[in-house]
Amino acid sequence: MSASPPPSPASRIRVGSAPDSWGVWFADDPAQVPWRRFLDEVADAGYAWIELGPYGYLPTDPARLRAETERRGLTVSAGTVFTALHRGPAVWDATWEHVGRVAELTRAMGARHLVVIPSFWRDDRTAEVIEDPELTADQWRALTSGMERLAREVRETYGLGIVVHPHADTHIDGEAHVERFLDATDPELVSLCLDTGHYAYCGGDSVKLIETYGERIGYLHLKQVDPGVLADVLAEGTPFGPAVRRGVMCEPPRGVPALEPVLAAAAKLDAELFAIVEQDMYPCPPDRPLPIARRTRRFLRGCGV
Repeated sequence: MSASPPPSPASRIRVGSAPDSWGVWFADDPAQVPWRRFLDEVADAGYAWIELGPYGYLPTDPARLRAETERRGLTVSAGTVFTALHRGPAVWDATWEHVGRVAELTRAMGARHLVVIPSFWRDDRTAEVIEDPELTADQWRALTSGMERLAREVRETYGLGIVVHPHADTHIDGEAHVERFLDATDPELVSLCLDTGHYAYCGGDSVKLIETYGERIGYLHLKQVDPGVLADVLAEGTPFGPAVRRGVMCEPPRGVPALEPVLAAAAKLDAELFAIVEQDMYPCPPDRPLPIARRTRRFLRGCGV
């Protein structure tokens, strides 16, 4: 009898989706689909892994959430928190209170990752500019030291690892800021959640980042941008929220970056990775997400994951 072939590297990439792909940005918003419908449809689309999304959108009682996910064959991969650590020690207590709630639920659901998104320099509802897009040297030091402290305390208290998510309209966005952040933080503590869509939106090359900083990539968000809409958005200085409403994020394989080479580069890393589909759509018609999610899952299977 011949031996079974070794598993392909891509088999170590676990694909899931998130409330974001159903147009969910907030814990409670009448423009969003109800959480039961999200769970039903994400399972129907063929995904086995989900993120918690904004804290409070899904049930926060672990027993109730576990019952709801298990009966649909779903498992939680991560929770998400928002931070403003560049503002220094004054925000630590409020940050830790928020992180603690999310981390407790994340741990209770058996997940091991906490996705950390830096605060926006524009208001996420009104798009008003509320901070300078560029940090001072002191703010950079507060950001990097704060992230290291957060990583250390999350690990010690909850047994989770943090993965920092570069994001449009935040202070960690494109190549220069991401590399500066990575070079200034301890690789034993701080890993990256590479969001392919946000990184492309901000001019970054995901494959290059994986090949250069592969040991820092701890998690993936799979997303594409429509290059035509993006060109108009950048030319007009459109904030991220309105850009999403204009359709700047699109379903694969219609946009950039091409996901096949991204997944191929990620598969070469000596790591098991989650690759969570996140197609920013807010707000969106309630019947729109499921057909897109089904098509995207079929596309990703064609990519070997």
